Amino acid sequence: MKFKQLAITLSVALATVAGGLAHAQDFKPRIIRFGYGLNEDSNQGRAVKLFAQEVEKASGGKMRVRAIGAAALGSDVQMQQALIGGAQEMMVGSTATLVGITKEMAIWDTPFLFNNAQEADAVLDGPVGQKVMDKLQEKGLVGLAYWENGFRNLTNNKHAVAKLEDLDGIKLRVMQNNVFIDSFKTLGANAVPLPFSELFTALETKTVDGQENPYNTILSSKFYEVQKYLTVTNHVYSPWIVTVSKKWWDQLSAAERKVLADAAKVSRDFERKDTRAEADKALAELKGKGMQINQLSPAEANRMRDKLSAVNAGIASNVGEDLWKETQAAVAKARGGK
Repeated sequence: MKFKQLAITLSVALATVAGGLAHAQDFKPRIIRFGYGLNEDSNQGRAVKLFAQEVEKASGGKMRVRAIGAAALGSDVQMQQALIGGAQEMMVGSTATLVGITKEMAIWDTPFLFNNAQEADAVLDGPVGQKVMDKLQEKGLVGLAYWENGFRNLTNNKHAVAKLEDLDGIKLRVMQNNVFIDSFKTLGANAVPLPFSELFTALETKTVDGQENPYNTILSSKFYEVQKYLTVTNHVYSPWIVTVSKKWWDQLSAAERKVLADAAKVSRDFERKDTRAEADKALAELKGKGMQINQLSPAEANRMRDKLSAVNAGIASNVGEDLWKETQAAVAKARGGK
């Protein structure tokens, strides 16, 4: 009887050890270079830090994320190319800078597409968001999750923008993205495409008069030091997207992929909550830093929306009418319409 009990105990112990070894073999020692554009002390930086902690914990310390911020690995466009070539493992950046790689990403640049963050969450995390994200794989990238940059607002050094005509002639830095370039040209501004990494210097040297970004980015990047006027326009909801090099992703085990996908979603939920809480504080802080703030009236926002109808038609044509209609239907559903 004792011998039988001992045999059972040994077999359980061996099975436990074997299971542990199998689990350990699912993970290889890996250093993951994760690039991002903002400073370490930003919503982006905090979320990348949490992502790194989640990955290390779930992999038993085998997978380690080296977070590299402040565009030290290059602009979004440069990092995207590094991921496609397999020279860098991961990044988080704007969906807008991916349009040149995957045209469907332009759907998120549609002016005045979402009325609030809840609508954006429902569409981005739903079937339409996944469909657009999956398109990246054809181009050498794997999308894991959409994070939040937030609603974009306008700053400049010339004058407050209270009406459509106030944009006339303002040299406005925009992302390297045709929708943004076309949108602001249509609204009367002189749209100047520049990488984010060059923006502060361009504002400081008056190469450009203004720019447009969410409150959090305006604050963390200290644009208040070189900009006087802030107009609350909420003209575009701007998502970020966590991407992985497909060349590198294809070398990972299923367990390693799951760790990264799960960590991207945990950090997404944290980042959105953090971003929204920070945005409320950021606007008040920017006012305290001396920025003159005004709100674009609904009537003027509608004038801008009407003026951009040709741009929207161009987006629909570019991304495909089916995707355009699916997106509009998903937005309507999120608003409670049928």
